[in-house]
Amino acid sequence: MSTGTPHPPSTPSQSAQPTPSAQQAQPARSTAAQEKETPGAPGTPEAPGTANRPETPGTSGTTNASGTANGAETPGTSGTPEAAAPVVMRRATADDVPALVAMLADDPLGAQRESPGEPAVYLEAFERIDTDPNQHLIVAERDGVPIGTLQLTLIPGLSRRGSTRALIEGVRVHSDARGGGLGSTLIRWAIEEARRQGCALVQLTSDATRIEAHRFYERLGFEASHLGFKMQL
Repeated sequence: MSTGTPHPPSTPSQSAQPTPSAQQAQPARSTAAQEKETPGAPGTPEAPGTANRPETPGTSGTTNASGTANGAETPGTSGTPEAAAPVVMRRATADDVPALVAMLADDPLGAQRESPGEPAVYLEAFERIDTDPNQHLIVAERDGVPIGTLQLTLIPGLSRRGSTRALIEGVRVHSDARGGGLGSTLIRWAIEEARRQGCALVQLTSDATRIEAHRFYERLGFEASHLGFKMQL
């Protein structure tokens, strides 16, 4: 798409040129008209990855947190998208387990290692987590529906002068809620909770294939300072 003003028509020959008075009589196009005619004219930045263009009701574009397309008018409004309900962070209950397992499995790697059709193993694991004071299995909820989760583990230790560190694991966002900043909200909550619990360090691991996730964590202030090793038992 061209990002400049369309080329004006070629200048007619001198014999066909209008007189100075006629040139002055031609009204100058307003700035607003020029901007309307100029494809890709710079304006207010939109969300990353979307093109600058006027939004009209019914057209595709960025979506707000509730999934409503920007520009789609709602009754009683003048085109302003309806505000999404707030996200509530709370401790998970046994009733949340099916939804949390579904989010863990809704992932290229998780699909290979999770078994949503075997709820008993997850309920047994939940009981161990829920009775351990150093385990915090968290649900991000909107309108009573779980849309995100993570597990925060507090690890007391002798190193670093007896410091306690926090480990973030199992971070997932429901597919319908991705792209709205919920992942950042979850991680920031975990960092603040670790600080509130008196931890000196917060850490996490990420699969080596998740390049975008690595960039995401770095944007939030984490450093790729260690190389992790695992062994399946």
